[in-house]
Amino acid sequence: MLIAGFPAGAWGTNCYLVAPASGEECVIIDPGHQAAPGVEEAIRKHRLKPVAVVLTHGHIDHVASVVPVCGAHDVPAWIHPEDRYMMSDPEKALGRSIGMPLMGELTVGEPDDVRELTDGVRLDLAGLEFSVAHTPGHTKGSVSFLMPETADVPSVFFSGDLLFAGSIGRTDLPGGDMAEMLDSLARVCLPLEDSTVVLSGHGPQTTIGQERATNPYLRQVAAGGQGAGSQTPPRRGM
Repeated sequence: MLIAGFPAGAWGTNCYLVAPASGEECVIIDPGHQAAPGVEEAIRKHRLKPVAVVLTHGHIDHVASVVPVCGAHDVPAWIHPEDRYMMSDPEKALGRSIGMPLMGELTVGEPDDVRELTDGVRLDLAGLEFSVAHTPGHTKGSVSFLMPETADVPSVFFSGDLLFAGSIGRTDLPGGDMAEMLDSLARVCLPLEDSTVVLSGHGPQTTIGQERATNPYLRQVAAGGQGAGSQTPPRRGM
């Protein structure tokens, strides 16, 4: 399997291109602010053919390049219905006093083909399997994508802004909710195998085992308490 990832834009949002191998079809995850050039570079380098864009949530730092990327390759974008409005109205998702100065510099809207994600659905795209989990807390429509373990590759968990190396996504923007975040961590992350590779929306790669042992939020959820989880997490991205 090929996973080509890079941080893009003002918030360093991780964009991923996933394919069975070089020269094959691929799925693009979270083409955010200023991600389009990096996407095109990865496509050329690995000789890939995009078939879909899938989005972990609707914040502008994860979706700002959806329209040009989908348009350039005539592919659909998948997003949870509770976050779909953010593609056309990103300022509402951030609080207008926060978003207006920045959003005026960007062209926003929906691509021609938008499809909606639901909890528990399995997407079969580019010869790959992605299991979708609805993981609210960062936004109401946040989702994560799990790819199953194979003979030579451990499970891969695209966590979006649910789980980071050493932290979790912020919950202080409209639609954020710490109680929902903790529930999502307990319901979706804790059952995963320690060997599961976590590819987050921001920051470095980690594993579930590493986070289970060291992440203060995941540790407190595993212990059945609030503890560190009741504190506001450090801000990464939006």
